[in-house]
Amino acid sequence: MTDINKEAVSLLNDLIETSKDGEKGFHTSAEDIKNPEIKAYFLSRSSECATAVRELQAEVRALGGDPENSSTAAGTVHRLWVELKAAVTGKSDEAVLNEVERGEDHALKAYRDAQQKAVEKALPTNVVSLIQRQLAGVQANHDKVKALRDSVRRAS
Repeated sequence: MTDINKEAVSLLNDLIETSKDGEKGFHTSAEDIKNPEIKAYFLSRSSECATAVRELQAEVRALGGDPENSSTAAGTVHRLWVELKAAVTGKSDEAVLNEVERGEDHALKAYRDAQQKAVEKALPTNVVSLIQRQLAGVQANHDKVKALRDSVRRAS
């Protein structure tokens, strides 16, 4: 495997972990949310994150690498924190949305950093394009979660 492919595989594997965190985080949060529309949105986002993982894994394989199959330790800790905080706050929709937004802040930073590194290291165009496309989805998720949180906050 070339050095450039090794760089790309490493970067994509980091994004696989981040996307697996999102998949699990949205699924866990859907279990705690009371509003049926938000629950459905979270479940669809969990599914979209799973699709993103599969796309990233396929690209890693195409580059000759071994794709990551697990989430990050930080993601596991965050989900546990979400569960604890939700239990303490009575699992209010606003509290759950606050924590989901924090998770999306992390994902957004990870994807922005990956995009910057991919461009700086002149990784293959298909890798940069994949990261940019998925970054747009992460940004849309973040914005929607923030809007939902603000809406629930105003209704309280």
